[in-house]
Amino acid sequence: MNTRPEPLFPLFASLDTLTGVGPKTAQHFAGLGVIAPRDLLFTLPQSGIDRRLIASVEGAVLPATLTVAVTIGKHAPARTKGGAYRIQVEDDKTAFQLVFFHARGDYWHRQLPEGSRRIVSGRVERFDNMPQMVHPDFLVPEAEADSIPKFEPVYPLTNGVTQKLMYKATRGALALVPDMGEWIDPNQLAQSGWPDFKAAVFAAHDPETLNDVSSLAPARERLAYDELFAHQITLALARQVERRKKGRPALPTGVLQAKVLADLPYTPTGAQSRAISEIIADMQTDQRMNRLLQGDVGAGKTLVAFMSLLAAVESGGQGVLMAPTEILARQHMQGLQPLAQSAGVVLEILTGRDKGAERAAKLAALERGDIHVLVGTHAVFQETVVFNDLRLAVVDEQHRFGVRQRLELGRKGRQADVLVMTATPIPRSLALAQYGDMDVSVLDEKPPGRKPIQTVLVSTDRYDEVTERLRAAMADGRQCYWVCPLVEESEVSDLTAAEERFKRLRATLGDGVVGLVHGQMPPQEKDAAMAAFQRGETKLLVATTVIEVGVDVPNASIMVIERAESFGLAQLHQLRGRVGRGSAASSCLLMYQNPLSETGRQRLEVLRETEDGFVIAETDLKMRGTGDLIGTAQSGVPRFKVADLEKQAALMAVAQSDARKLLNDDPKLEGDRGRSARLLLWLMRQDEAIRLISVG
Repeated sequence: MNTRPEPLFPLFASLDTLTGVGPKTAQHFAGLGVIAPRDLLFTLPQSGIDRRLIASVEGAVLPATLTVAVTIGKHAPARTKGGAYRIQVEDDKTAFQLVFFHARGDYWHRQLPEGSRRIVSGRVERFDNMPQMVHPDFLVPEAEADSIPKFEPVYPLTNGVTQKLMYKATRGALALVPDMGEWIDPNQLAQSGWPDFKAAVFAAHDPETLNDVSSLAPARERLAYDELFAHQITLALARQVERRKKGRPALPTGVLQAKVLADLPYTPTGAQSRAISEIIADMQTDQRMNRLLQGDVGAGKTLVAFMSLLAAVESGGQGVLMAPTEILARQHMQGLQPLAQSAGVVLEILTGRDKGAERAAKLAALERGDIHVLVGTHAVFQETVVFNDLRLAVVDEQHRFGVRQRLELGRKGRQADVLVMTATPIPRSLALAQYGDMDVSVLDEKPPGRKPIQTVLVSTDRYDEVTERLRAAMADGRQCYWVCPLVEESEVSDLTAAEERFKRLRATLGDGVVGLVHGQMPPQEKDAAMAAFQRGETKLLVATTVIEVGVDVPNASIMVIERAESFGLAQLHQLRGRVGRGSAASSCLLMYQNPLSETGRQRLEVLRETEDGFVIAETDLKMRGTGDLIGTAQSGVPRFKVADLEKQAALMAVAQSDARKLLNDDPKLEGDRGRSARLLLWLMRQDEAIRLISVG
């Protein structure tokens, strides 16, 4: 299994094995991400040119690419060297000219004698009130009419690669496609009306109309599905490898959980109760849990996580909650302390700051089992940290663990169940692409008592008005955030923006009440600035987006986001979620710079209309596209060449359930369909999956 199957060798050979592609051209192709013939199969035409024969150029809306049969008339050779050589021609209804530059001697006289018939195809433009076709793309005798494609595919190009070359190279690659068995579920195939793989690739490269170039064309949809399916098989294999790892069934008694529920000032939402029971049911099986808890800002993930950790403690074990930063770890600690007191369990924190005797004492207590729940940063992963009996690890994943890191986390062995929390509402299609190996619980209700946040759009021209409003709020005892714009990519310019704004606000609002945090500060200073704001010593905190992550200051009720149009919607939504956590009515001011584009305004208005993170994320995906939304390639979401995650979310869901079913029925991919699926994995360069099969 670890070697590529022989039928695929030619598709993975070097590009210069194709006719007409030399080593130099092969380098040009790399600009399109094409390094082997296989890549050409998935580089599909983006549009097409209709070259069907028409009777006359008369009445056509020019300029246009047209194909007509003509009778050759008079030749008018160029008057200057390299000038225009013109030939008068007539179609059924009208006359026009063929124009050639750099004509040599009597070449065109010999090629196109007066009175002969030809079919010409090319771009026709009007010049001096006369239609002209300059350098026709095709010029053939009537007997060879079939050599002109009826509909010519137009490919994406790069420097040094022409349409002609692309056409030739893709035909070369198509000739190398072997017959492969079918990996798609037969019912799915019949229901969708898709061709088999080979027919689909041929059809996708040989469209007959513009409809054949759309993502809805059966051939294209089939290829998109193949890409998504290969990706989902990889995730399903990762999930299977995880699931094969024996867990230890938890035996929660519910006693500690009941104590916490009794002390809560409110009843958990339906979504919270549902998530808790899904998680605990997972913990009770003998397979390791690998679950994602997805919830919007303020949906109450902390309670769900803590109840799960209590189930681990009730089973006689320990739990750990890992946060990406020191600030967040401390905040989790503050948030969980009252719940731990209700339950009567020992809660402790461990970060990189713990040193010497204090650290040694904590580690000893952890190893004895005297600490029930540990909150920490990644420092928890060091060799020296030994648990007495770790049952559940909760990862607060603001920093996006990829599939690989999740496997790493599992490798810590100890059969611990894993629960990953994310505060970013992710559109379903992306959640499946990124977390397809996990089971997902979603918190889609807000706990009672959270006041709505009033969101207002103001232009930067009203800066003075805004600062006056802040002055009044601060005099009233309220606290505010001021988030500075993302300038260019460099952190240095973000920094200058924040420092300039800080100085200006301090000058306006007075010394000592304005604080500053940004990513370039030493961690101690950053923590100190945050702590001063949390204690209420500073009333206004100027920040770059570092504060996006989980900071909780209930007294802060105004959020100003400067140059809001330069942020992503999901990010704006996260930032806005920093206010509205206390009893005061909260507001968020989105400051934009005029002139604001139409789409810029639409995007900001979405935030004004809704506080539902899932709606916002879906809109963001529609308006910006996947690549932008996630920012970078390393975020764990693959780049698909044919599939379009925004438009084909439904296909992704089908691919996920089909991949899971296939592996359920044929865990080692040894049946007919399983063996074909292995070919698909090789074809789609899913090396990770292939490794997982061989491990299995």
